Amino acid sequence: MNLFADIRALVIENLVALAGDGVLPEGLDLGAVAVEPPRDASHGDMATNAAMALAKPAKMNPRALAEALAPRLAQDARVEAAEIAGPGFINLRLAPEVWRGAVATALESGPDYGRARAGAGRRVNIEFVSANPTGPMHVGHARGAVFGDALAGLMAFAGWDVTREYYINDAGAQVDVLARSAHLRYREALGEAVEIPAGLYPGDYLRPVGEKLAELHGRELLDQPEETWLPVVRTFAIDAMLTMIRADLKALGVEMDHFQSEAQLAREGRVETALETLEKADLIYVGTLEPPKGKTPEDWEPRPQTLFRSTAFGDDMDRPLKKSDGAWTYFAPDIAYHFDKVSRGYDLLIDVLGADHAGYVKRLKAVVSAVSGGRVPLEVKLCQLVKLFRAGEPVKMSKRSGTFVTLREVVEEVGPDVARFTMLTRRNDAALDFDFAKAVEQSKDNPVFYVQYAHARVASMRKLAAAQGVDLEALARADLSPLVHPAQIGLARKLAEWPRQVEQAAEAAEPHRVAFYLYDLASTFHSLYNLGRDEPALRVVQDGDAPGNAARIALASAVSVVISAGLGMLGVTPLDEM
Repeated sequence: MNLFADIRALVIENLVALAGDGVLPEGLDLGAVAVEPPRDASHGDMATNAAMALAKPAKMNPRALAEALAPRLAQDARVEAAEIAGPGFINLRLAPEVWRGAVATALESGPDYGRARAGAGRRVNIEFVSANPTGPMHVGHARGAVFGDALAGLMAFAGWDVTREYYINDAGAQVDVLARSAHLRYREALGEAVEIPAGLYPGDYLRPVGEKLAELHGRELLDQPEETWLPVVRTFAIDAMLTMIRADLKALGVEMDHFQSEAQLAREGRVETALETLEKADLIYVGTLEPPKGKTPEDWEPRPQTLFRSTAFGDDMDRPLKKSDGAWTYFAPDIAYHFDKVSRGYDLLIDVLGADHAGYVKRLKAVVSAVSGGRVPLEVKLCQLVKLFRAGEPVKMSKRSGTFVTLREVVEEVGPDVARFTMLTRRNDAALDFDFAKAVEQSKDNPVFYVQYAHARVASMRKLAAAQGVDLEALARADLSPLVHPAQIGLARKLAEWPRQVEQAAEAAEPHRVAFYLYDLASTFHSLYNLGRDEPALRVVQDGDAPGNAARIALASAVSVVISAGLGMLGVTPLDEM
């Protein structure tokens, strides 16, 4: 299904034959041999680095090796020409029938076209969002949510068994602050005039929580000491916030498979269990750390601490596990959580974190390596900030929270499809400017509109073709030989890139590559459509040309197959009408 992989197999087959003929030494490592699109499209359809990659181990001049390989490749029926460029690259030009075959394959495979087998059913846990359960989700959380969910869709399409997971940070000081804030709103609901002091959460979103507490408990929590009412209010408020968070995520089209509570891990003694495991492996000890960089002796008081040997796994320093009062540091529950994920049998862990957690990457990788014995890799993907604009002017304040723009406000204004696709128009580790006006603009400059419009345009074409008598159910068997124009072959060539794009995006854990590809595919399709205005022979549906109509609508339908699969992977709706 992956044409680039098929041609690479052809290159490998001929390299093995050259070794059999004594031109190349036996047993060469062929892993570095690649087949890719050339940097300059005018050079051909594909290029291989085989001669350059093998020249040194083969002790041959790379051009001489290329001269031995290129004629063999040219003998294949799929290859029209194999041309040597520069010191030894081989540029390949493929027969038009090869590209037309990609159209047929896309139609035959339908939604499974491009589906990869790289995951081979292995299990991956993708933990993302994991916002503190202290209020509504803001636009920064939206980016992490979209990225994580799209990455999960991509990994599933590439053959992985995916779990979408949310880690609930419900055991730290922030949830006590939440409880005190909710208690003030409870008192307000009972008629008291309250003022939210600095350090508590002032948002109006806690008013309904206070009202519900008043409805359930009446005045009984008013005169109780804090140690009595705090656990009650905390549990209720956390549940209320999680309900809000689930609703926010659902509005964005994100549904988690699993929510894991930090407090539950602590109650079940998982922290102690994880640390005992590391201690038995001699990875926990009592020692004294060097002062942090930039600290003067007056700022630093060395003291014995319980430490994890993080440096044994590539970290910059060993990490403290206990505070001076004997309580666990934030790092200790993180160890327990990742130990728990490893124990659930995943083959790969992916953590999606905010950019402010960049300093955690090395220690988390060290932990997973330690608790899994090096068996389970951890990838950490950082999401940079989102800056909101309205017609070029910064947007900073929220009507609901008073301090930040909520995820729900963004979704309600532009819709989940626009919000999701726009969040994927930049790499996750690059800052993103989100302009509300541009996000809903109906133009080529708005990627989500441009891609969805391509899908809707094909749907309209299919109706016209059906009215002309084209059997839409038989397009996979249509004679595609009428597709001869360079623009038509160029679009078919773009379709053939889809399986390779899926594999590469999944391998790099970069769903934005799918969004970029879909925009390029839509642009290539729209360009062909526009050519038809000046060249009637390129118009998809033409009176009295049944064979041509079938071939041209087959090409357009293959575009909609790929757009539908790609948008579905990203959690965006492919529209039939706009």
